Amino acid sequence: MVAQKLDGRQVAAEIKAELQQRIKDLHAEGIFPGLGTIIVGEDPGSRIYVAGKHRDCAEVGIKSMRIELPENACTEDVLSAVDSFNASPVCTGFIVQLPLPAGIDTEQVLERISPEKDADGLHPINLGRLVLNTTQPLCSPAPCTPRGIVELGKRGGVNWDGANVCVIGQGKTAGRPLSLFLTRADINSTVDSCHIGTTDLAAHTRRADIVVAAAGVAHLLTGDMVKPGAAVFDVGVTRYADEEGKTHIIGDVSPEVAEVAGYMSPNPGGVGPMTRAMLLVNIVEAAERQLHSCA
Repeated sequence: MVAQKLDGRQVAAEIKAELQQRIKDLHAEGIFPGLGTIIVGEDPGSRIYVAGKHRDCAEVGIKSMRIELPENACTEDVLSAVDSFNASPVCTGFIVQLPLPAGIDTEQVLERISPEKDADGLHPINLGRLVLNTTQPLCSPAPCTPRGIVELGKRGGVNWDGANVCVIGQGKTAGRPLSLFLTRADINSTVDSCHIGTTDLAAHTRRADIVVAAAGVAHLLTGDMVKPGAAVFDVGVTRYADEEGKTHIIGDVSPEVAEVAGYMSPNPGGVGPMTRAMLLVNIVEAAERQLHSCA
């Protein structure tokens, strides 16, 4: 068996093409979606990621703006940047690129974001709505990575309805919100949420129809831990530098898993592009809510 590849780059391109028409419709109504980014310091990975978001915006017709702060910025500097985007009429939604440098109160910064402009869908109020509203359409942004995982699977033929899903990792941007997102009535999965305290990880993964590995531990999931035919999403990232100093990405899923699984979302090239695409979707939906309220 060779797993069917779930190509995040291809699906993200499809989503961006679909968004272009929705954005044209908004422009016709006099509404111009805009994404803001706040980045602090010179972390190369963060800068590459933010630059990609601005390229995505240009591709689909979303206005983008950025605030760049130095490495020695303090919490008040970042809060001031957040306040400026909260008040900006041309900014539909924005993100603060994480991680922030040591010494900055990340929780205080994230809670300062207006929930309506929370492009990542990770504000406590929006996560609370995700917990409380499990049966009706969401009228608030959904977390980008969980949403991207589910959408990638749906478009690739993975059935979430009634599936037993093992989520490895409880990170704030992926594992923890994904476990909440999957139990919505319109997705309807049963979730095993595994973490550092899980005593027998393989017992959970072997019975799962779908495994999402988001622990950030290189090659944590091996072929003998996966049920034949299962769908596997490689989300966790470990970076290492080779002898020439070039940085490489290793996912949480060992290569031999592709010989056991029925579907495979690789890393890189799987969930990463989908996360960026869902950020654009959140911005467009926030702009559309200016015209239409949720039913």
